[in-house]
Amino acid sequence: MERRLVSSGAVYEPQIGFSRAVRVGPHIAVSGTAPIAPGGGVACPGDLYGQTLRCLAIIEKAVNDAGGKREHIMRTRVMLKEMKGWEDAARAHGEFFRDIRPASTFIQIVRAIDPAWLVEIEADAIVA
Repeated sequence: MERRLVSSGAVYEPQIGFSRAVRVGPHIAVSGTAPIAPGGGVACPGDLYGQTLRCLAIIEKAVNDAGGKREHIMRTRVMLKEMKGWEDAARAHGEFFRDIRPASTFIQIVRAIDPAWLVEIEADAIVA
């Protein structure tokens, strides 16, 4: 079965040795996705809602680049720096996945690579 690697060009990919997404057959796995701004740095500093939307936009592009679509996403894992304010991340997730409604988990993590990241999200998709 063919293994297809998708890169976003992020500086961490070659340093850590990972791909933004990997597609094997109909399965697409998207790595933990941080709120990286289009030119680098952190998108929407201090804004959990905005950072969540940025993560989801990066995930959607990775899924698209792997040959899938937003509606193929069947699972997300939302990792929050603090559970306080989780409703802002949930609101962004709910707006983005309004009718798709993937299986999802919200958890609090100890820390992220960059302390300014308030959220990091993983996703899985299956393309029929």
